[in-house]
Amino acid sequence: MRDRGAVVIIQNNRVALIKRVRTDSIYYVFPGGGIEAGETPEAAAEREAWEELGVKVEIQECLATVEFNGKQYFFQATIREGEFGTGIGEEFNDLQRGAYVPLWIELNELDHLDVRPRKVADIIQDRQKRNGN
Repeated sequence: MRDRGAVVIIQNNRVALIKRVRTDSIYYVFPGGGIEAGETPEAAAEREAWEELGVKVEIQECLATVEFNGKQYFFQATIREGEFGTGIGEEFNDLQRGAYVPLWIELNELDHLDVRPRKVADIIQDRQKRNGN
């Protein structure tokens, strides 16, 4: 079990996700990864956004905490600088773990995709509906 920090980046009615392609499945996750020794969940989320997406982010509120193989923290964040899709994290070179594809997904498409964890996708969609989008 390892605690994890992740970012939820919403821009122009789209959310940043990582498409995971494995031999037996395709699903989507929020950019993030394990919290290293001495690192806060927020710092891990910032580092992972850089590694996986190639962007530096500003962390805002914690949208959700989910228990799954440890505690997972999901932070709303905004992009400060960098070029989306230029991440160079080690996961991009480990073909045994399957493909990692950073992409933007329209918010109204979240219902039709296997987004993990579903709880975070539901929170995003509920907020969108409350805001009249």
